[in-house]
Amino acid sequence: MELLTFIIIVIVLLVIILREVKQFERGVVLTMGRYTSLRKPGWSVIIPVFQRMEKVDLRVKAVDVPDQKVITRDNVSASINAVIYYKVADAARAVLEVEDFRFAVSQLAQTTMRNIVGSAELDEVLAERDKLSQRIQEIIDAETDEWGIKVENVELKDFFLPEDMERTIAKQAEAERERRSVIIKAEGEVAAAENMATAARMLAEAPGALHLRTLQSLNDLSSDQSNTVVFATPIEVLRAVEGMGEWLKQKTNHKE
Repeated sequence: MELLTFIIIVIVLLVIILREVKQFERGVVLTMGRYTSLRKPGWSVIIPVFQRMEKVDLRVKAVDVPDQKVITRDNVSASINAVIYYKVADAARAVLEVEDFRFAVSQLAQTTMRNIVGSAELDEVLAERDKLSQRIQEIIDAETDEWGIKVENVELKDFFLPEDMERTIAKQAEAERERRSVIIKAEGEVAAAENMATAARMLAEAPGALHLRTLQSLNDLSSDQSNTVVFATPIEVLRAVEGMGEWLKQKTNHKE
């Protein structure tokens, strides 16, 4: 009976004084209110009343930053949310330097996100999210370094605009596409005109080239099943006729 009682007492004491620290945890031990040691994974002996151990999870945590109302630098009201990935790099500092590091990181992320997005223009927020995310990460990482926190990444997720602003952006995009279309069409006209001018110079410089080109056009027309035949008189023929007329006129005057 006494042996059984002794065994029971030993088991109860072991349950009271033994604490398990998992592989992904670290145990911060306070002895009589003072930090004394950091316990690694395994079983640790903690003396009740005199000692207390607080476990800290070292795994990467994903914190969803709720929607934040912001006003960009160009006075556009919007709503934005994000997700932040961080982990505890120093368990002792995470317990001793801040009351609740989880809540503190979340609040700091919200404030920093509002400040950074509020200092940027709408176009910058829409086109350079990676750049803004990097700036937010650097600021939060610097601020939380004293808490033993390492910020791994910050990702801006959704950016919500009022409906009237979305319609305005859509009209702007449509106008931009129309502008590009007009520019491309004008550039095509310029290129076509340059090619036609080059072709005209080449035909003018080579005698008979225009006549050959005309014959080629007639050959293309002859392959068509249409009954309509179009004949274009080469400019050289007209010039020859004109020259012949002047020659006859001069000869007639000479006889007179």
